Amino acid sequence: MTGPILLASGNRNKYIEMSEFLEPGCISLLFGPDVLGFELEIEEDGDTYAGNALKKARIWAEKTGIPSLADDSGLEVKALGWAPGIGSARVAADDAGRIRWLLGRMGNTSDRTARFVACLALFYPQDGKCLLTQGYCWGRIANEPVGDEGFGYDPVFIPRGYEETFASLGRRAKSRISHRSIAAISLRRMLQDRFCDRMCTRAR
Repeated sequence: MTGPILLASGNRNKYIEMSEFLEPGCISLLFGPDVLGFELEIEEDGDTYAGNALKKARIWAEKTGIPSLADDSGLEVKALGWAPGIGSARVAADDAGRIRWLLGRMGNTSDRTARFVACLALFYPQDGKCLLTQGYCWGRIANEPVGDEGFGYDPVFIPRGYEETFASLGRRAKSRISHRSIAAISLRRMLQDRFCDRMCTRAR
């Protein structure tokens, strides 16, 4: 088992989700605001998912002294020129507003191809090293929101191979196929390999 990792986010829904993704790898995830007692406000001014994720992870790690995990994710819609992308969270003040913005822009567009993208960055303050992973989930945009589970754009995103939105499919299905799940599984494997390498080195 690796040491504790701090989730560099004030989004408790994201914390619950990431805990479930990482738990099978025996990774203990701490919720950032619970450790600090408050949430750090960090401007996401990078022009890539990786840049934003790394910035958040590094600042939380340097503030707490704990290896910190941050993500940056977005929804990319083909008919909108792959917008809103890294600005997905900033097109409106809340989830309901973001969905209204998206459906308003889509209108009756026939090509509703879309994908979720997630980049995870795990920053180690002790040596300044960082692990990066990325995951994609392809699908399409529904004509109207359906379902009451999940968060963000989940009520209007239908993953490829399914007929229901993420918000209808529920957490169990999402934990297998979502962009964040795919990125987290890659990170989990990297951490397990890193842990095994350390154990082998000590045994020599």
